[in-house]
Amino acid sequence: MPSPAKRGAATKAPAKAKPKPGASRAGATVALAWLKQHGTQRAIDDLARYGIPAGKALGVTVGALKAYSKQLGKSHALAAELWESGWYEARMLASFVDEPEALSVRQMDAWAGEFDSWAICDTVCFHLFDKTELGWGRVHAWANVRGEFKKRAAFALLWALSVHDKAAPDASFLACLPLIERAAEDERDYVKKGVDMALRALGKRNPALRAAAVALAHKLMASGVGAQAWIGKHALAELASTKTKTKSKSKSKSKSKSKSKSRARGKG
Repeated sequence: MPSPAKRGAATKAPAKAKPKPGASRAGATVALAWLKQHGTQRAIDDLARYGIPAGKALGVTVGALKAYSKQLGKSHALAAELWESGWYEARMLASFVDEPEALSVRQMDAWAGEFDSWAICDTVCFHLFDKTELGWGRVHAWANVRGEFKKRAAFALLWALSVHDKAAPDASFLACLPLIERAAEDERDYVKKGVDMALRALGKRNPALRAAAVALAHKLMASGVGAQAWIGKHALAELASTKTKTKSKSKSKSKSKSKSKSRARGKG
């Protein structure tokens, strides 16, 4: 509500933020030069510790990439150029500068088909793919593919949507439980861990989804079979812990309210 002094003044449309100098015009050549200048051998060596291929890496930390992406601003064209370069950090940077509203199913399918590590897969899903309405369709499309990281992308994206898509109805998540159940049969490590994280994140959204996720986790664990049992066990451990924490928070809030009421009575 406007302040008394400003009432009656003409309402002006909010001014659009001015793009940073050269933000949208910065080409991939300039960005790649920056990446090469700021890379270190130590950062390249660290990638191997986390199971990330370093053959096309320049050694720039994620923190530095995020900071640089803010200097560049959003640019769909630049993101495409960066991705085409094939460099690990350039592709990470592409996910930070791309414009979600400019994405197409074709681009998402193409990028997911070129994922070669859990790091690039999860980063693109959490910082770009989950910000477009096309994301839900890709979860279903990729859940049954053969490629290890493209299949992981289905569940990394579901995981991201569970955390970020606050408006999504429970029905959208419940429809993904059969995908999780089928994918739990995949013994490949990166798929297995992606499925596990998706089930846990889904189950932490609210009590109704938690009940559905716990029921599936029990079923998977009871199978006693490899990845299924592993996922079921891990999901139950997390969801049980979440339930306990939720109860503890509720009790703490109740105690705080009781203390506040007691103090109020004492003052009255």
